[in-house]
Amino acid sequence: MPINFTVVPVEDAVAGSNNAGAAVSLDKIFREEDNEDNLQGEDNQRESSPFISSDTDGETYYEGKNMALFEEEMDSNPMVSSLLSKLAIYTNLTQGVREHEEAENEDGVRRVTVVVPQMGTFIGVYLPCMQNILGVILFLRLTWIVGTAGILGSFAIVSMCCICTLLTAISMSAIATNGVVPAGGSYYMISRSLGPEFGGAVGLCFYLGTTFAGSMYILGTIEILLTYIVPTAVFKEGEDAAMLNNMRVYGTGCLVLMALVVFVGVKYVNKLALVFLACVILSIMATYAGVIKTLIEPPDFSVCLLGNRSLKNEKFETCAKTELVKNKTVTSKLWPLFCDSEYPNATCDEYFMLNNLTEIQAIPGLLSGVIKDNLWGNYGPAGMLIEKKTQPSVPALETSNDITKYYVFNDISTYFTLLVGIYFPSVTGIMAGSNRSGDLRDAQRSIPIGTIMAILTTSFIYISCVVLFGACIEGVVLRDKFGYSVKKNPVIGILAWPSPWVIVIGSFFSCCGAGLQSLTGAPRLLQAIARDGIIPFLQVFGHGKANGEPTWALLLTVGICEIGILIASLDAVAPILSMFFLMCYLFVNLACAVQTLLRTPNWRPRFKFYHWTLSFLGMSLCLSLMFISSWYYALVAMVIAGCIYKYIEYRGAVKEWGDGIRGLSLNAARYALIRLEEAPLHTKNWRPQLLVLCKMDSDMAVKHPRLLSFTTQLKAGKGLTIVCSVLEGTYMTQGNQAKLGEQNLKAAMVAERTKGFSHVVVSSNLRDGFSLLIQSAGLGGMKHNAVLMAWPVGWKQARDSSARRNFIETVRETTAAHQALLVAKNIDHFPSNQERLKQGTIDVWWIVHDGGLLMLLPFLLSQHKVWRKCKMRIFTVAQMDDNSIQMKKDLQMFLYHLRLDAVVEVVEMHESDISAFTYEKTLVMEQRSQMLKQMQLSRTEREREIQSITDVSRGSIKRKTSSRVGDPPLNTLCIPEDEAQLIHDRNTASHSAITDKAAGATPDRVHMTWTKDKLVNERNRQRENMAVKDLFNMKPEWEHLNQSNVRRMHTAVKLNEAVVKKSQNSQLVLLNMPGPPKNMKGDENYMEFLEVLMEGLDRVLLVRGGGSEVITIYS
Repeated sequence: MPINFTVVPVEDAVAGSNNAGAAVSLDKIFREEDNEDNLQGEDNQRESSPFISSDTDGETYYEGKNMALFEEEMDSNPMVSSLLSKLAIYTNLTQGVREHEEAENEDGVRRVTVVVPQMGTFIGVYLPCMQNILGVILFLRLTWIVGTAGILGSFAIVSMCCICTLLTAISMSAIATNGVVPAGGSYYMISRSLGPEFGGAVGLCFYLGTTFAGSMYILGTIEILLTYIVPTAVFKEGEDAAMLNNMRVYGTGCLVLMALVVFVGVKYVNKLALVFLACVILSIMATYAGVIKTLIEPPDFSVCLLGNRSLKNEKFETCAKTELVKNKTVTSKLWPLFCDSEYPNATCDEYFMLNNLTEIQAIPGLLSGVIKDNLWGNYGPAGMLIEKKTQPSVPALETSNDITKYYVFNDISTYFTLLVGIYFPSVTGIMAGSNRSGDLRDAQRSIPIGTIMAILTTSFIYISCVVLFGACIEGVVLRDKFGYSVKKNPVIGILAWPSPWVIVIGSFFSCCGAGLQSLTGAPRLLQAIARDGIIPFLQVFGHGKANGEPTWALLLTVGICEIGILIASLDAVAPILSMFFLMCYLFVNLACAVQTLLRTPNWRPRFKFYHWTLSFLGMSLCLSLMFISSWYYALVAMVIAGCIYKYIEYRGAVKEWGDGIRGLSLNAARYALIRLEEAPLHTKNWRPQLLVLCKMDSDMAVKHPRLLSFTTQLKAGKGLTIVCSVLEGTYMTQGNQAKLGEQNLKAAMVAERTKGFSHVVVSSNLRDGFSLLIQSAGLGGMKHNAVLMAWPVGWKQARDSSARRNFIETVRETTAAHQALLVAKNIDHFPSNQERLKQGTIDVWWIVHDGGLLMLLPFLLSQHKVWRKCKMRIFTVAQMDDNSIQMKKDLQMFLYHLRLDAVVEVVEMHESDISAFTYEKTLVMEQRSQMLKQMQLSRTEREREIQSITDVSRGSIKRKTSSRVGDPPLNTLCIPEDEAQLIHDRNTASHSAITDKAAGATPDRVHMTWTKDKLVNERNRQRENMAVKDLFNMKPEWEHLNQSNVRRMHTAVKLNEAVVKKSQNSQLVLLNMPGPPKNMKGDENYMEFLEVLMEGLDRVLLVRGGGSEVITIYS
């Protein structure tokens, strides 16, 4: 039996459960949850929906009369009460984690227990951000950075990095509070704000940064282990290369161990998170306690200086050359290090003999005034000895290389920009709160407050540590990276109270926890990118174990992490992950700035303390820090992101997330369109912007796909392309067909690589549809200036003259609109985009000048790989009065100034008598026109007769119905279906078609309509006893023919002979297209003239200019 439950307001639930509310069926909710995993790829529909969840499982019946006015729209527009009930049962789950436990009750109906997220700002955002921000750099490198860069330089580094993350957090808070943010963190925010291309590129960069962060934390763990905890575990001491190999071996083992922990279960990592956080807090508290203790009693740690050079004191206790043992002076343990024996008369190092040993306090304390010595930086090359500048020293002429290993020296070259790259990872981790948005009680309140408070707290900790370290610790100790001068203790450890082991153990567990969290978060980020489907080759990493754990993504993460471990240097890995994090933060700021400047209606963040100038400042700071840290790493990171961007753009899945780049494109397009209309287009900027008129067959497929191929080949001009088609009927009845046709047009354009727009319009007839497209296609300055169409091959075989009239009217309308017209004959014979014409010519027959389009088209075609090897030839016609030699020279000079390479030839056409062939052609043409008129008349009369019979029958039926209600009619008129449809089409035809028909029926010198009387008179006058069957074989006197038609036919025949003679074997012939007659009397003959002109040629392109110049000799 169906079980219903009632959703009641929270404040009423305490008082009692008797309130009546909206009853919602649980069956539908269960079905939606079952299908949730199968709808991972359908995120576009979820995100585009205005509701959090949608009910589309079946038809819903709404009882009652109150909402009857809206009942037909309830499926698409649900009632407010229904929407609120969905909000009441909504919960946002963390990605990859199941929070629903299903069980079976006694009735066999599944029961759902929803675990409501209960984490607030402190537990859910503040502490995770603190744990991620404070880490290995604080404990292992901050003292060295302060000693090397000085207090002022370190303050500048910390301030820049903290301001960068603070500005990024402000932008992130604005994005995170602009609606519900599912788990996915920065990747989700960037991809949904800047689109799949930017989102995928930056998401992968963020993934690589998180992965290399795991490498850095593991290297920090091993450095603490081998340097401070178990220094005897190294395989070979003393050499730098041996130490790097130790790091690689132990680091790989640690990585494998951590990967196994993550693979077994994330719950163990989460349970230890609090322990790791406690270690970080205790270590920081111990540091502050040690600083306070220096006011009372400084720690008992000293540094031994030889002259002004700092010595490694792990191998001796007494800082003296000799010591008194049993009232006897003997050499100390320091003596054999610089001499060839332990005896006083041994040969010793010159610098050792010239300088005295001095022991100074490692931590003089806050009141010692050492802060003055540590204000400025001490940069130097690798191998530079660490010296106290104020200490006296006697230089030696030469120093043995073996002796230098007992001094403390720089292991790497130090400079300001290097320190920026090493320090920046210590401020990353600000995304921890947004990554847990699904677990927060109120994410839109907790994320901004928790993240910004965590950044302010950690910034205070870092800045205070910079000042306190510089004020308490001796400079030579601060510059000692590994603490060799203080018995191989961490420098921050000797400051901490009560023992250095607090820092050692705390930093060790802190690094372990941070490494485990990186290995936990990075695979899930990669899995989220893979499941979005925007990068095809990452699809395999979207799969995992049955519980959603990303197994394959974990394997890839371990492999990339191993690359960082093989580098084996924490100082070399830190700048790498700095690049990736900085790029991620840069695009977070960019996303916020773009959304703010676009002012899209959906941009309504609850966090109000943001501004686009802050976002741009943060973006600029991120970009500056990238190049300050390492310009070559920055370039590599940008190249990687750029390659991913282009790959997603060309090969990735098409996603529409309502991103800001789409909105930016709309704004840019609107601005550009307005600018284009402000001034007329200059000839130098002219390019063919084509309106392609396509025909669709009965299956709504493109009839001539080669027309689209030819369009692609013409697009070297990079102009606009609009591919259109017209359907006859009304939009209410043909709307679905129009949408299907538009989809097929888009598919054909993709197949033929035609970039542009497609559109299918529905009109009462084709002619009106074409006229509408010619007038209104395009927008503003991006309107078409040329029309491309195929030659109507079957116009002679058509039952009516609609094809002819449509074509001629299209020619007239393009001329009136000052648009060029391109008509391709035998378009199916044109080459496809995959063909390559090895040789041949493109012949241009330049008869009249109408803007220069004839010369420009072959150049554009030759830019495409199909026509690239074809040569261009230009033919022009000389009359009797023309100087053909001078014409050729002038044309060659003209082409030279136009920067066109072509062979020029002048064809002389002498005056000649009109041949008998021409008269015969004209006679056949006029006889055919007369036949078509007779057939049209017979058809019209037949339609009128059927219409009159229909009217009489309807009147009879009405009279009989009124006299005998309910009786069936005695007589039923049967009209053939095609005839009835013909009557309907004729009655619904546009007024323009009727007008043209009337105009076309006007008689000329030759009778256009043959009636029975005219036929008898003509037969008696010409030939007596002539049979009717010989009517079409009769030859009227040639002087009775229309002399205008004869002259036009003569021109077409003579010009066709010249073209066929010169260009029959060319790959393409371009001809000036003559215009139709100005009056409509000769329309039926115009097509015949064009047929004769193109007879015997395979590929022909008739070109009719728009009346304006499209090519110029000027630069």
